[in-house]
Amino acid sequence: MDKTRRKHTAEFKARVALEALKERRTVNEIAADVEVHPVQVSQWKKTATEGLAQVFANPASASRAEAAREALITRLYQEIGQLKVELDWLVKKNGGSPSRSAAR
Repeated sequence: MDKTRRKHTAEFKARVALEALKERRTVNEIAADVEVHPVQVSQWKKTATEGLAQVFANPASASRAEAAREALITRLYQEIGQLKVELDWLVKKNGGSPSRSAAR
């Protein structure tokens, strides 16, 4: 008997987590009602609790963090390109074989 993994939507998880946060029913009752394991309900509740602060976060600070991340990625790609050019130059200067310099 092969069981396939079920994929739940974000809306479903949010609804179950909200129900668990209300604490009107036990986690086991909620899990039985929606047919998932109680541990899964507890994990969704924990995730919702931890991520709740981001709902009220300042969108300007989030965009600044995203801009800083993009700037870092751009800088790293530039550095990778520069290092590749330098490596190609060194390989060409050494006679075209990168292993030749390692043998010396």
